[in-house]
Amino acid sequence: MINIPVTIRISLRALRANKMRSALTMLGIVIGVGAVIAMLAIGAGARERVSEEIDSMGSNLLIVFSGSTSSGGARMGAGSEPTITLLDAEAIKRECPAVLDVGPSHSGTAQVVFGNQNWSTIVIGTTPSLLDIREWQIIAGRPMTEQDDRSIAKVCVLGKTVVDNLFGGIDPVGKVVRIKKVPFTVIGVLGSKGQTMMGQDQDDIIYVPISTAQKKLFRPLFAGMIQFMMIKARSMEDLDDGQQQIEELLRQRHRIGQHQQDDFTVKNLTQMMQTAVNIARIMTLLLGAIASISLLVGGIGIMNIMLVSVTERTREIGIRIAVGAKTWDIRLQFIIEAVTLSIIGGGIGIILGQAGSIAVAKLAGLPVIISPLSIAVAFGFSAAVGVFFGFYPAYKASLLNPIDALRYE
Repeated sequence: MINIPVTIRISLRALRANKMRSALTMLGIVIGVGAVIAMLAIGAGARERVSEEIDSMGSNLLIVFSGSTSSGGARMGAGSEPTITLLDAEAIKRECPAVLDVGPSHSGTAQVVFGNQNWSTIVIGTTPSLLDIREWQIIAGRPMTEQDDRSIAKVCVLGKTVVDNLFGGIDPVGKVVRIKKVPFTVIGVLGSKGQTMMGQDQDDIIYVPISTAQKKLFRPLFAGMIQFMMIKARSMEDLDDGQQQIEELLRQRHRIGQHQQDDFTVKNLTQMMQTAVNIARIMTLLLGAIASISLLVGGIGIMNIMLVSVTERTREIGIRIAVGAKTWDIRLQFIIEAVTLSIIGGGIGIILGQAGSIAVAKLAGLPVIISPLSIAVAFGFSAAVGVFFGFYPAYKASLLNPIDALRYE
């Protein structure tokens, strides 16, 4: 019968007798476990950041840009030539079954003044539906209404960044700000959306009625022209159908021939964001797989040291077998040594992996999410490495002939 307590004491005594070698053997496991936890934490944080950006943009979104103009042979990009109109937006909402709502917009940069404070920001003229499309809450005051748009009311809704820079701790609702020297009454304040992954501050923005923006602030070349429109599909499954319906309708309304190039651009924002999530997920798996190689290398190191240990302790093994130790006594001794090294190294690796993740979050400003599952997987894998790579040296030791082992010099 195997005497497990005695075997454990013998194994631990052997490890203590070679402290430096045991520490160096564990190093591969420490680095491997720490790297796996840190990489998975960074990857999970990246996925969470992309998911937050999707949520902040809204769901089931399409965006239609007006066409591009050319200057000296250089194309200026989507939105540089006004080719879509408010009538196009109304037609899309009316005639495209897959579309739930449309938010036509016309924007520009303007200097905003309140008292002795001023701030340069993006001003977007739009309809009340855009805030619903972007699922953007009003935290103070009220949103814009259809009546504001019809009456060309000089009212505005401010983003949090604009409020902070112009008003400080003052309640802005009801106050008058000047946008391009035109007085506007603040009727509402938007909840915070935060930054995009590209670093753009979504809260550095002002919304005004689109009729007011076109007639009082930006004055497009032609009446009713807009730069872009944000469109909400009825569901995730309707995005592709919605895009196709919009393209067909706009080509028909703009009288674009079969072989002619579109004078507009339709982009699927939600699909682009979901692609980013998938890329982040794949990168997490790749980072975890690369870090796992360190665990494999650490396991090979354990096996090599155990093989050396078997050779060094051949006479000891011979004596134990001669006085009655069974085959599994010898095997279990070396397996326990290998597993002990892996478990201790895994524990240290967990601590270093968490510390490294927190350091990355603070120094690089990247989000990290340390998952208990990743810790459990890394620790379990390190223990499995000890068993797997410790078995062969243990098996080899158990097969030694006691007479040959006693004669070994």
